[in-house]
Amino acid sequence: MYYGGFKILIGRNNKQNDELVRTSSKEDLWFHAHEMPGAHVVVKTEGKEVPQEVVEYAASLAAGYSKGKNSGKVSVDYTFIKYVRKPKGFKPGMVIYTNYKTILVEPRRIEG
Repeated sequence: MYYGGFKILIGRNNKQNDELVRTSSKEDLWFHAHEMPGAHVVVKTEGKEVPQEVVEYAASLAAGYSKGKNSGKVSVDYTFIKYVRKPKGFKPGMVIYTNYKTILVEPRRIEG
């Protein structure tokens, strides 16, 4: 899907989450609900700066496709993919990330 001129990808399961992290550019932005199971969301930056509106939209999708989807507000962490890594032996979909910011958003899901 596209929002604000940026392509946004959502991992719907652990395998897709792994694939997103593995195949994204190191400058793409990665989003995940803070300390709860959920989808990985990636904004393809193509080297451009991502406007705050797009960051908030992608974060709301990460919240909407997480365990917190029925909450009023959800904390979502985001960072560049280059700070996301999957250590050997980690289960599918499990990663470690650093250099992140946290944003509080209302969960959103895509219709259809």
